[in-house]
Amino acid sequence: MMIWTDVNEIAIELYDKYPDTDPTYILFTDLQKLVMELEGFEDQKDRVNERILETIQMLWIEERD
Repeated sequence: MMIWTDVNEIAIELYDKYPDTDPTYILFTDLQKLVMELEGFEDQKDRVNERILETIQMLWIEERD
């Protein structure tokens, strides 16, 4: 089970599931949707904020490098 604060695990899962997606240019609304569609993600949509999404995005970028 993952929740919004599991940012490292989320970034790894996003990298594995969407290897051809460039997270540099993804909108936060789209990122939120992708995270919520991950298998094992079980948190509420309203429990995330811009800071968490930005952290996930940065870690996903790092995972690609």
